[in-house]
Amino acid sequence: MLFWPLWGGPRPKPARPLMLLKELTAMFDLPKLILLCLILCAAGAVLAAVLPRRQNLAALAGIGSLASLLILSVSGKILLSGDPWQLELWNLWSIGTLNLRMDRLSALFTFITGLVFLPVSIFSAQYLNLPKYVKRYSLKSFGIFYHLLFASIILLLIAGDVLSFLFSWEAMSIFSYLLVNYEHEREENTYSGYLMLALGEAGTLAVVLAFFLLGRIEAGVDFSSLRIASAGMSEASRWAVFLLSFFGFGVKAGLVPTNIWLPRAHPAAPANVSAILSGVILNLGLYGMVRLNADLLPINDIRAGAFVLIVGTVSALVGILYATIKNDIKEMLAYSSIENIGIVTAGLGAAFIFRVAGLPVLAGIAFIAAFYHLLNHSLYKALLFLGAGAVDYSARERNMDRLGGLIRGMPWTSLFFLVGALSIAALPPFNGFVSEWLTLQSMLRSAELQHMGIKIVFALCAAALALTAALAVTCFVKAFAMTFLGVSRSSKASQAVEVPGSMRTPLGILAVCCLLFGILPTYIIPVLDNTIATFTQEHVAEELVPPFFTLTKGDAKFSEAFIAEFHDLGAQVGRNFIPGRGLVVLHQGTARNPVVFAMSTSYTFVVLILLLAASII
Repeated sequence: MLFWPLWGGPRPKPARPLMLLKELTAMFDLPKLILLCLILCAAGAVLAAVLPRRQNLAALAGIGSLASLLILSVSGKILLSGDPWQLELWNLWSIGTLNLRMDRLSALFTFITGLVFLPVSIFSAQYLNLPKYVKRYSLKSFGIFYHLLFASIILLLIAGDVLSFLFSWEAMSIFSYLLVNYEHEREENTYSGYLMLALGEAGTLAVVLAFFLLGRIEAGVDFSSLRIASAGMSEASRWAVFLLSFFGFGVKAGLVPTNIWLPRAHPAAPANVSAILSGVILNLGLYGMVRLNADLLPINDIRAGAFVLIVGTVSALVGILYATIKNDIKEMLAYSSIENIGIVTAGLGAAFIFRVAGLPVLAGIAFIAAFYHLLNHSLYKALLFLGAGAVDYSARERNMDRLGGLIRGMPWTSLFFLVGALSIAALPPFNGFVSEWLTLQSMLRSAELQHMGIKIVFALCAAALALTAALAVTCFVKAFAMTFLGVSRSSKASQAVEVPGSMRTPLGILAVCCLLFGILPTYIIPVLDNTIATFTQEHVAEELVPPFFTLTKGDAKFSEAFIAEFHDLGAQVGRNFIPGRGLVVLHQGTARNPVVFAMSTSYTFVVLILLLAASII
């Protein structure tokens, strides 16, 4: 009922789909729920082909939302319980066993997928009523491709063998191309779609070669067999697998220099497809990278980690530099996606380096920072793309030079877009602040490394990422001000009105998530800690989040005097009305530098009040 005022009218009754979902999760085990989700996607594709337009839109919103809730419940249960499940499909005597498997790593990416598809499905029902879609394009084809894309992503994330993974990867690439190229009557859109498909297929070929090299030493194709057998690979073969897989998955993630398809695909795609593209599809490239290079064939050369760190940093800096000079709101957001995926990749590179250097706690912190930022980026980028879609829906314009003043006609959309802008600019108390801060601070831990060259790389990358963060603030201050503030610079902007409630509500859901994931890091970090422990075999939450108010120190190494002093400094701010008020994100370093970072979840509210006061003055 949180978003009832956005709809207007009588107060709605309790949501029956949620009650049905609760009954289903109690009735079936996890594999059956996954199967039910896939059946729903297949049913959605069939219904899209046969239903008339109005019922088709309702089916897309209803089936997409229910499938998202199912996948959220399944992946959330695995993230919290830690019990993976595996389902054998077929035993092919010549190549091994085909199976489906969900562990905490795949559950995390599946959870993010559900978080994005849920609001996008609700948003799409009204957004696809735009006149250009009603008159010129087939909603039936959109519904078919949308549901099949959802199913292929789920299958990809739960694939437990090479063949299932590659089949799902190819299906995901094809259906995402078809959705990006939905407005196919425009020649530039067709070119953008073909460019995306061509580069994607080149990346797929590289991934196939990487798995072929990895599979030469083992007759089976299931991930468990490859994980065991990979220990016997030569250094040359390991480097070949790493470079091929990094290129192949890097294309899908939009990393420099293979990112040229991304800023062309986003302006061509409908806004709801852009939200999926940045919030889900790009993540799959990073999932493949982590699955192969941290799980199946862990990187064991510090130079490979440095390579990942440098590519991620360059991608982040290049992305934000281009984003600051773009006037098309979707093109600007596309380059911003390159920036944020670069930040995540830089965090992964730092984790690889620390892991090879024998510093598992620091590697765990860097992994947590990377995954936290991946989650945050999916939330606020989906919010921003849907917000851009709302602007296009009402004003029929994406060029920020011809907008302005929309806050008067679209106050709710303006508010939600502002939340997304503050989040992506990494301002507290929103989610982007926590993950970017952790990423930068994990970079500073390079002082504990022995290799001077790697220390220099870390220093340069940390400086570049700090510059990236500053430019992001500039970029999104400009974007929000040009779009929503000031005077209207065109008749379209002056006539814009608020979008319907069915489009505002998904924006509100994502905005609330951006706030919650910013003020509750001390609840989220332990979940991420358990996730990365599946391939690092280390738990770092006790090092990162000591329980300040329980007097039960556990493995925390902080003295009682230090805890008392920190409490006296104001860790109790927000007591009695902010959850997790006394939990502090903190890591204890060496004797020379005992406290590297400390951030109370409650302090972020104080910082926000000061920022607002400064803006008023």
